[in-house]
Amino acid sequence: MKTVIVQGSSRKYGNTNKIVNYLQEKLDCDFIDLKGYSFSGYDYEGRNRNDDFLPLMREIVEYDLIIFATPVYWYAMSGLMKNFFDRITDCLKIEKETGRKLRGKSMAMVCCGSDKEAVLAIQNEFEMPFRASATYLGMSYQGSIFTWIEKDEISEEIKTNMDNFTKKIID
Repeated sequence: MKTVIVQGSSRKYGNTNKIVNYLQEKLDCDFIDLKGYSFSGYDYEGRNRNDDFLPLMREIVEYDLIIFATPVYWYAMSGLMKNFFDRITDCLKIEKETGRKLRGKSMAMVCCGSDKEAVLAIQNEFEMPFRASATYLGMSYQGSIFTWIEKDEISEEIKTNMDNFTKKIID
């Protein structure tokens, strides 16, 4: 299964990236960092159709499993990830063939915070936009993993959880 992890963080090498690196090694998959692309929020008139978003989506739709990785920012996905999800509308309005290629693909989500209790307290609400988007786009939602970094390290608990997560999404 051709897999990609799409990271949407303001910090290229922050805590979310530590989690992504661990997963990428376990899954032997590709990686896309949204921070390396220039695209703006959704525009009803499509005036931003010449930015990096549509070429990036043409690349992403070639994968079977798309794993979105985001830090927790104010109890929600990062602004960068939110802009990305908003722009998927371009694939339903402007470039429909690209949008149709999402049907039948699989999606999963990884989030990273800095406090275990805070991260676990928001799981259901945090996951909802990913789960609902997958359903709306005709994708199979494979689940999520909620992680946290304490003392600048990935704990053994999180490593075990991520190992179980990788087994679940590739089976």
